[in-house]
Amino acid sequence: MMRLACILALAATLTACGDKAQTLSGTKHDGAAFEGTTNPYNAPGWKAGDKTSWEQQLKTRTQYGQNEYTRAN
Repeated sequence: MMRLACILALAATLTACGDKAQTLSGTKHDGAAFEGTTNPYNAPGWKAGDKTSWEQQLKTRTQYGQNEYTRAN
């Protein structure tokens, strides 16, 4: 019984040594938010790659879509 426990403990110890290294090789770096996506659900009036259009769209969404004072009227 003691021999079996020692063998199981040794096996558990050796399996922990077999872990592979977890590195970040081949990662994709994100671009700027205004660069655009291939998502078909983009907001109307927004042109992908146009930073000014992106900023205007954010301003409009903040003013009319996320402002509870204007939505309550």
